[in-house]
Amino acid sequence: FSWGLTGHRVVGEVAENHLSDLAKAKVAKLLNNATLAEVSNWMDEVKSDRAYDSLRAWHYVSIPDGEVYEDTDINPDGDLIKGIEYIISKLKNGGLSADLEADYIKILVHLVGDLHQPLHVGRKSDRGGNDIKVEWFWKKSNLHRVWDSQMIDDKKYSYTELATIIDKADRGELFMWQKGNIRDWAHEAMQYREQIYDIPTDKKLSYEYQYKNWNLCKKQLLKGGVRLAGILNEIYG
Repeated sequence: FSWGLTGHRVVGEVAENHLSDLAKAKVAKLLNNATLAEVSNWMDEVKSDRAYDSLRAWHYVSIPDGEVYEDTDINPDGDLIKGIEYIISKLKNGGLSADLEADYIKILVHLVGDLHQPLHVGRKSDRGGNDIKVEWFWKKSNLHRVWDSQMIDDKKYSYTELATIIDKADRGELFMWQKGNIRDWAHEAMQYREQIYDIPTDKKLSYEYQYKNWNLCKKQLLKGGVRLAGILNEIYG
């Protein structure tokens, strides 16, 4: 799983709002005038195409509590961090065909979104919350799915409405959030585990859990968009 359709589109929409004019023009040309929101779910859509099977492991990374990425048994098939770093390096080095460069941008939009869904930087022991069975408003679910889509979709916002609601960062926040690198942002996501895993013993999640975690969910979507814009601005001007 990854942020649902709405979540990924929100990240793309926020990023579009913070692109420089030069970067926006270059990216639009490469994407044939598709928006970042429009292409944000492409990487999930191509999962049915076996030609892209090598990308499956790129949607997540497992880091145990108390460790950092460099100390883990890194997946030889790749992971979320390695995937983003690879795509950024290829886009910065240039020399790509227009079609391949467009695909790399689509992948980058999706993966930076995934990086900011905290359970995509998850514990291997429970597969990033997928094995934590819960009820979400009296329907069977799991903790990962709650964060991917259910908490967002239950608000009934369109992606443009939610992007407008959350995109209120000031210049200081924009500057601070764009500092650091991919690994810093992954380790940051781990800091929210205690809050995310704070669930009642009966594992029935509804209004209280939503109330306690909605602000964090919104902030992660916003950070994802702001940081994606920072990456694209660095690459394209």
